[in-house]
Amino acid sequence: MEKNKTAFYSEITANPAPLGLMGFGMTTVLLNIHNAGFFELDAMILAMGIFFGGMAQVIAGIMEFKKNNTFGTTAFTSYGFFWLALVGLNILPMMGYGEAPNSLSMAAFLFMWGLFTLFMFIGTLRINVALQVVFGTLTLLFFLLAIGNFTGSELILIIAGYEGIICGLSAIYAAMAQVLNEVYGKTVMPIGPVTK
Repeated sequence: MEKNKTAFYSEITANPAPLGLMGFGMTTVLLNIHNAGFFELDAMILAMGIFFGGMAQVIAGIMEFKKNNTFGTTAFTSYGFFWLALVGLNILPMMGYGEAPNSLSMAAFLFMWGLFTLFMFIGTLRINVALQVVFGTLTLLFFLLAIGNFTGSELILIIAGYEGIICGLSAIYAAMAQVLNEVYGKTVMPIGPVTK
């Protein structure tokens, strides 16, 4: 009887990782095209940061929680709120709420996210190669941005922009690989072996 009750209440849910990875990837590419110097920071990037980079990743993190995935929950909710915080750092001073962050405080902000991401990267060593690339390039991106802000080097920030485009594209690849592999029931886009 207890076994049947458990089966009755069990649920099968979709994989939320592609949603979170796509929200992260697309927003990261667009922000880093700006960082590389191609266009100014405008409402397009801020809106992506709020809605797709921010809210979509938080939703994906909550869905990962329901799937009992601690890594996915931590990653998606954290980076979703990262995007919301980053937008807040840009728009709150415009609204009269606090001073705009200076380069030193931004360096500290980005360094802490780099440190967090470094530990998350270590976690990917037990998952797959695609996520190792995403988190490895993201760790490098945060540290480059932190160094660029700390030193005031425009060159480092531009290099970070190009590196961030690669990071974002790797997340888009990881997202679409999971979707297409599931849809086709075979490996269409490899994500690398699961390492245990």
